[in-house]
Amino acid sequence: MKKLWHQITEQFFPMFRRRLSGVDALPQLAVLGLLSGLITGGVILIFRLAIEWPLEYFLPGDGSESFEELDLLTRGLLPLAGALMLGLMLHRLATQDRKVGIVHVMERLNYHQGYISFRSAVVQFVCGVGTVVSGQSAGREGPAVHLGATFSSLMGQWMRLPNNSIRTLVACGCAAAISASFNTPISGVIFAMEVVMMEYTIAGFTPIILAAVSAAIVTQAVYGSEPAFNVPALTMNSLLEIPWILAIAIIIGVAAAVFIHLVENMGRHLHRPVLLRIAIAGLLMVPFALAIPETMGIGYDTVNETINGQLGFWLLLGVGVSKLLITSLTIGLGMPSGVIGPTLFMGATLGGAMGLIGAQLIPEQASSIGFYAMLGMGAMMGAVLQAPLAALMALMELTRNPHIILPGMLIITTSSLVTSEAFGKKSLFLTMLKSQGLSYQNSPVIQALRRVSVGAIMDRSILRTERHLSVEDARKVLKSEPKWLVVEGSNGPTALLPAVDLARYLEDMDEQASEKDEPADAVDLMNIPANRRDVAPVQYQATLEEALDQFDSTNAEALYVQRHVAPMIQRVYGVVLKSDIESYYQYRRS
Repeated sequence: MKKLWHQITEQFFPMFRRRLSGVDALPQLAVLGLLSGLITGGVILIFRLAIEWPLEYFLPGDGSESFEELDLLTRGLLPLAGALMLGLMLHRLATQDRKVGIVHVMERLNYHQGYISFRSAVVQFVCGVGTVVSGQSAGREGPAVHLGATFSSLMGQWMRLPNNSIRTLVACGCAAAISASFNTPISGVIFAMEVVMMEYTIAGFTPIILAAVSAAIVTQAVYGSEPAFNVPALTMNSLLEIPWILAIAIIIGVAAAVFIHLVENMGRHLHRPVLLRIAIAGLLMVPFALAIPETMGIGYDTVNETINGQLGFWLLLGVGVSKLLITSLTIGLGMPSGVIGPTLFMGATLGGAMGLIGAQLIPEQASSIGFYAMLGMGAMMGAVLQAPLAALMALMELTRNPHIILPGMLIITTSSLVTSEAFGKKSLFLTMLKSQGLSYQNSPVIQALRRVSVGAIMDRSILRTERHLSVEDARKVLKSEPKWLVVEGSNGPTALLPAVDLARYLEDMDEQASEKDEPADAVDLMNIPANRRDVAPVQYQATLEEALDQFDSTNAEALYVQRHVAPMIQRVYGVVLKSDIESYYQYRRS
């Protein structure tokens, strides 16, 4: 059995990796997407159970979200004690190890080709469970996306796949996590491509769709096929409601802009000690927990009550504004909370409150409160994340009602425009990256270069050779007809020269030797007339973007593509010139 596995890894995996180096490896990517979805679905199940079991045991009443039924003392102490414990844990970690959530996934994609560590997943799991169980204003979807992306990335790293494939696997993990959390496969796919990857590719759709579907199947096997919220049949009663829907869109757009602005302002304190920041965030949560306990935890029970018209206007307005304030303040201070859940909560409550006003203004034509609550959810999600298509797909899948598409498109696009154009706010995640001194490069050129590995374009017609050769050895080198000779130095390859230059030199030597009737001298490949190029290494998994960065940082004229095959042993697979990358990009673009 061990011998069979060794044969599979030695014969199958190299061919599998080689196909994945390019952009057209759909069958291979489809298999990886399916595996990613199954793994992520299992991880999200464990994560949800880790949150729900202690809350069902600890909280009074039914379910895992009845923080409102706790006594005042417990409500006040719980978030503060939880914040102090989280702060102490994060204080003991290095700065890089504290980073969690979707923002961290985007950072790893942009700066580290999607490589995420297992340690990061452990920290995210503990923080994700800790924030919700301790009653912070938090969501589970952001941590779920981080966990799905991490385990998908780890799968690619274990299989030693090219970096362009690992990036695709991270997107698969993100889509699978959203799909498993809400039971919304389509919005999971769009979320991964619109929010995290910030690009749409035909080759990317297939594996990401398979990941979302397989993750949804895993969670449906445990939680059933119903979506995250109990949504009654909703429809727009009259076209006369459209002006009011536009008015709500403006209000939601303003609220989203305020939310992003508060997070950005609080982000200016990220240089302060993490224990102090998290402790202050927990302290800020105490009065909200005492006065408005609906802001504690995920709050999907409140969302369901809003959708079903069970809450009054002042409660909806107060809860919505309170959730906006406490969530933005605590997340801005660095509380490792998810933000997608609170975004939906804010949208539902504010939308429901506006719906109640609409019912007073036009009682005969007004639609149900649940209709406006769902529109508010989509509008707030689209505006805060600047992801209108993902928000629209989530709205459609959660309601399972095509009649909501038209008003949904109107309110989501309008609110997103108000936030981005009237107030100049970017996506919350991009804003949080900026607060950390980071950016997200998503130009078409960079995106195109990230989709391809150096293994797809490297020239494999190479031969490694020593610098000093006898004439006989030099002739043997040329017998295999390589295109390039990689000249070895004391610390690895030191130069690259065309094999034809060595052949020409040997011909000249033969002519000179016959004229002088003297045997030819030994050959020094670093001294013969040749078009030598300085070289630098690049790993086999690297993308074309990484290769260009290596050219710029080393001023090399060529890169030799290598991979670790054993401890202290590197195997060279081919060479890449900068002109090869430019030619490939021009060919693909034409």
